[in-house]
Amino acid sequence: MAEISLQAQPVLRSLYRLQWEEAQQAWVLLYPEGMVRLNGPAAEILRRCNGTTRFSALVEDLERAFSAPGLRDDVSDFLTEATNRGWIEFTE
Repeated sequence: MAEISLQAQPVLRSLYRLQWEEAQQAWVLLYPEGMVRLNGPAAEILRRCNGTTRFSALVEDLERAFSAPGLRDDVSDFLTEATNRGWIEFTE
């Protein structure tokens, strides 16, 4: 995948559902064949993938929420991997 446009709006694909799983004490990504247990950063990124939030705003929100500037490359890398796994897609 090419570099993610700042205007791109990531969204979970319809096959997947993100939810808090009490038994796992973690956010999970559910799909018909199973479940992926997410680590904290992955969950925070995917929770913001709503199809209306632009990539640039998503990064700014994470940087503000965690007082951690310079997250753009890490978020881009994760979203690229999530796209490769078929979890998300982008709208513009």
